[in-house]
Amino acid sequence: MIQYSSHPMPHDFDVLIIGGFGHVGLPLGIVLADAGFTVALQDINQKIRPMIEAGQMPFMEHDAEPLLKKVIGKNLRCSTDIADIARAKTIVITIGTPVDEYLSPKTRPLFALADAMLPHLRDDHCLILRSTVYPGTTLALKRYLQQRGKQPHIANCPERIVQGFAIRELRELPQVIAGFSPEATACARGLFGKLGVETIEVEVEEAELTKLFLNAWRYMQFAAANQFYMIAAERGLDYDRVYRAMTHNYKRAKDLPRPGFAAGPCLFKDTMQLAAANRNQFLLGHAAMMVNEGLPAFLVTLLKQRGTMFAGTTVGVLGMAFKADIDDPREALSYKLVKLLRFEGAEVLCSDEYIRDPTFVSKEDLIKRAEVIVVGVPHSTYRSLVLPEGKVVVDLWNTFRS
Repeated sequence: MIQYSSHPMPHDFDVLIIGGFGHVGLPLGIVLADAGFTVALQDINQKIRPMIEAGQMPFMEHDAEPLLKKVIGKNLRCSTDIADIARAKTIVITIGTPVDEYLSPKTRPLFALADAMLPHLRDDHCLILRSTVYPGTTLALKRYLQQRGKQPHIANCPERIVQGFAIRELRELPQVIAGFSPEATACARGLFGKLGVETIEVEVEEAELTKLFLNAWRYMQFAAANQFYMIAAERGLDYDRVYRAMTHNYKRAKDLPRPGFAAGPCLFKDTMQLAAANRNQFLLGHAAMMVNEGLPAFLVTLLKQRGTMFAGTTVGVLGMAFKADIDDPREALSYKLVKLLRFEGAEVLCSDEYIRDPTFVSKEDLIKRAEVIVVGVPHSTYRSLVLPEGKVVVDLWNTFRS
């Protein structure tokens, strides 16, 4: 394991990323280091630090590990001490921003972080908030720091990558940047401009809404697809045939997604953040939540209506990640489905290609033993599976017929 001093020399690095071991912070740190910046990754989850320092990715991210091996120990390092922000020129915050049990944003972790940073912040620091936040949060952070005698240059640069493809997209997608001062905007422009991508300058609250609108829009698109599926299924129709009729060589329907479990750690919670910002009057967002979150219960009811007696029946859920070909189970609706199936008395088998769980079985064992098979997420390896005759299959993704 590579060893570092806890207290590097002043300006030992250009950028310090808080939340730097996570799905947003780590790929960003790798790409910035590969672009020539000296970068430190600071995170409270020190358990995975040895992996990162050994050049191993702690989660699936395409094309990341070769770059990590290239830069770690050179111009990319890990930090254990929040005081290291005093040694950086720019600080990027990428911590998670969940919603609470009332579907309201949890802002306290961000301000607790601000408290921890206070002794080490300087007014010449550039502080970039990259976490997805409730509208007005960046301004609230600026005022919070000002009230405590700190006036760093603050910017908001929302992350818009697709998980699993951050390395590619950080070098391709335009970056939205917004600062409260010319210095903050220039700092953000210089940081992301070195990646060779276009920068789009907006006001700070516009940047906050850009990310929330995008995730809510995607969430509502999935809800439309799921609602269409439910309508067709309740009528006993094959939605795959309807879907093909709508989309085949018809450009105006090319953006219609397939139905399926739509959640993950971002879409649902960001839609709820937007609803909270609009005094809970975001009717489309709430309707999308009801549809998407209700899909597991709908499938259970549909199977019952079609004659499945769950007591004494073995049901297999094939794929437990929140989307295809990644290893992230956060907020995956497959787990909600499993809970509902077990409540109905079914014996439930779970399998996933990438999630390591000692209670899971192999996909081969699942399709052999399960009488009912539900595709939770369409990992690409499932397309080559041959299902035995006589199985009841629920496959919203059309995994086995494409």
